[in-house]
Amino acid sequence: MRKLRFGRTEAQVSSVSLGTWAHGGPRFVGGKAIGWFGTSDRLVRLTLLKAHEAGIDHWDTADVYGDGHAESLIGKLWSQVPRDDIFLASKVGWDPGPFGHFYHPQQIRQQLERSLRLLATDHLDLYYFHHCEFGPDDLYLDDALAVLERFRDEGKIRFIGLSDWKSDKLLRFARRIRPDVVQTYRNVSDDHFEESGLAAWVRANDVGVAFFSPLRHGLLLGLFEGPVTFGAGDHRSDIAEFRDFALLDRLRTCRKKMEERFAGHPEPVLYGLVGALMTEAPTATVLLGVHRPSQVVAAAEIGEPLSAEDARWVLDLYRENGRSTRGAWRLDTDEI
Repeated sequence: MRKLRFGRTEAQVSSVSLGTWAHGGPRFVGGKAIGWFGTSDRLVRLTLLKAHEAGIDHWDTADVYGDGHAESLIGKLWSQVPRDDIFLASKVGWDPGPFGHFYHPQQIRQQLERSLRLLATDHLDLYYFHHCEFGPDDLYLDDALAVLERFRDEGKIRFIGLSDWKSDKLLRFARRIRPDVVQTYRNVSDDHFEESGLAAWVRANDVGVAFFSPLRHGLLLGLFEGPVTFGAGDHRSDIAEFRDFALLDRLRTCRKKMEERFAGHPEPVLYGLVGALMTEAPTATVLLGVHRPSQVVAAAEIGEPLSAEDARWVLDLYRENGRSTRGAWRLDTDEI
């Protein structure tokens, strides 16, 4: 697995990193599905062990993934995986607790202490603000940032991160927070990283980047023959594109063209979808949500940036054929 310098953190992390949202399993909040169906603790454990074996050493989780369940699964592995081998990231923000708004300092502190306990560690390598909803007129930002800076001073976290679904929102707050790492939504059919100005800011400030949803929850792989249904508690049930006949057909066509273009690679589609995001992004890792050992095996085959020519071909292919018939992908700021 290729390693990269994670911006000014100076950490060396795997170019393909492990996303653990699915490890939390199915979940509802306020009647809304926000989890994943079809995972098992046994397979997750084997997946984490396989990831370590394959050199995937950046693991990304959050306090709300299964309400701490994803964190607890990681925390049970340190007898088999040396803690120092893993660059461990978690997040805080989506659980407001009893305070009526996100990012109350007391809630942040309680959640970090719980994350450390569940993860069975005395520190996190990276701790993210999980979103950029800091209240009216950003009322809660300064106090929240002061808490994370205090955690860093106390040695409970090494670096501060900032995450959101929207690159333009990330850019606005990154200029104030000056995070060490930003985590943003990016895939080949829906990409605002460059045009928002966030990419230029990242380069100018030598910031690490983690791209999430690179496969659009698996949709971009072009594997679905028709509309898909998911089990209870799976957030994909609310994504209309999984029921869009025309889009699913176009994505299968994209898959065939990718298999032809990159026929010499053992994972041609995955190689193209992920590699295109790494081109001209030297401090960026890509988060893949894997929850089966076989998915780790596939992930271990990729991680190299495409040539500029190949990256442009992939982007053009999916922006022409991979968009929804209803326009750009719907992004909800309340998605986790």
